[in-house]
Amino acid sequence: MTGSEIEMTPDLVRDLLREQHPDLAGLPIREVEGGWGNQMWRLGDDLAVRMQRMGDSPVPQLKERRWLPLLAPRLPLPIPTPVRSGTPSERFPKMWTVMTWVQGTPLDQGSITRGDHAADKLADFLKALHVEAPADAPDASVFGVHPRECTDGFEHFLGSLDLGDSGGSGDFAEKDIRAVWDDAVAAVDWPGPPVWVHGDLHPANVVVAEGTLAGVVDFEAVCAGDPAWDLAAAWVLLPSGAASRFFDGYGRVDEATFTRARGLAVMKSLFLMLMGQNGDRGLPGGKPLWGPAGRAALDRVLHDSLV
Repeated sequence: MTGSEIEMTPDLVRDLLREQHPDLAGLPIREVEGGWGNQMWRLGDDLAVRMQRMGDSPVPQLKERRWLPLLAPRLPLPIPTPVRSGTPSERFPKMWTVMTWVQGTPLDQGSITRGDHAADKLADFLKALHVEAPADAPDASVFGVHPRECTDGFEHFLGSLDLGDSGGSGDFAEKDIRAVWDDAVAAVDWPGPPVWVHGDLHPANVVVAEGTLAGVVDFEAVCAGDPAWDLAAAWVLLPSGAASRFFDGYGRVDEATFTRARGLAVMKSLFLMLMGQNGDRGLPGGKPLWGPAGRAALDRVLHDSLV
């Protein structure tokens, strides 16, 4: 059964709550725009119902249920944490979880105007997150691996884009993009133990308030892996000129990790651009708001000086 075959409505959400968590069924329910693998519904002021939209595997939500309560207490920005578990049923045969709601506006619908403040917030958050993961932490798979293992994805994103159609950010030269990526692929592996990484930091997965970062959401990709995946956010999330401040606050990053992070930032930017291009063309899964964010991020990776 695909997500399109399950009509997700407020009535469905309320019915599920009545069946499994009746004490929450009387709270107001409001649909949250966006979402990718999951559909989100606000539940009152402080909670959200996260309903699986894509795929059939329960693993992503089970992973969040297990690990987010352990990570949240030591992180300096709010993250969603599970408070109730929904069980698949005949009414809705997929996973759903009641989570805490992280207040703020998704960055793809907002902006960062306090760049230095946001750089410090992001650096503090990732310093706290990037500690050695336990032996039973989720392994890196699609996320958290060396860039050389992502070459097929990079080629798909790059080959599917019209780089000349770059709006206000100007044209991008393929040779410049490939140079950054090739350096990342050639860089040595992360030498330390696998650390906790979010893995999928992009503008739809952080929220902002008062011009700065206010929270981090969507931990389906969380795993033990290479911190370069998250360090790429210095370019993908922060405004022009803020990456240098971020790296000063985060602390020493060896040259190879910096190189991998820069290459991953290029790949993430291309992904955002492709989703924006698909949205502009009315294709399923397209995200029109992501295109400008991706173009701006790619421009920062290629042109911002960290001196």
